[in-house]
Amino acid sequence: MAAYYVNKNAQANGDHEVHKSGCSHMPATENRRYLGDFPSCHDAVAAAKEVYPRADGCKYCSPACHTS
Repeated sequence: MAAYYVNKNAQANGDHEVHKSGCSHMPATENRRYLGDFPSCHDAVAAAKEVYPRADGCKYCSPACHTS
């Protein structure tokens, strides 16, 4: 299990990136929302999509969930 966060600010393409705790590309504290502890990035992205329909995994810490 790992802690996951979603960036409150969308990227230029409209996606909100999901990051695993410790990621070197983690957004600033004020720009991230804690999603919870999950066994995989797939579960974390699903949780993020409940808030931000256009959520995607970070290509650095969650490459299995990165689609764009």
